[in-house]
Amino acid sequence: MTKLLDEGIQAVRELPADRQDMAGELLLTLAASQPQYSLTAEQVGDLKFALEEADRGDFASEADVAETWNKFAL
Repeated sequence: MTKLLDEGIQAVRELPADRQDMAGELLLTLAASQPQYSLTAEQVGDLKFALEEADRGDFASEADVAETWNKFAL
């Protein structure tokens, strides 16, 4: 096992159970198949930012969601 993978697994062990399951599913999927794509460094940064927002509970309000639906006539 590489040092980076070992560090990642240790970090996942400290997450809540639902996040551990999510990480486990991702690892199993990666191990079972060749990735069809890979994220750019920018996309990885965006994903980390989004997860941090979710961890803080920063979600769109119902009004924000309704405004977006209305904007696109959905």
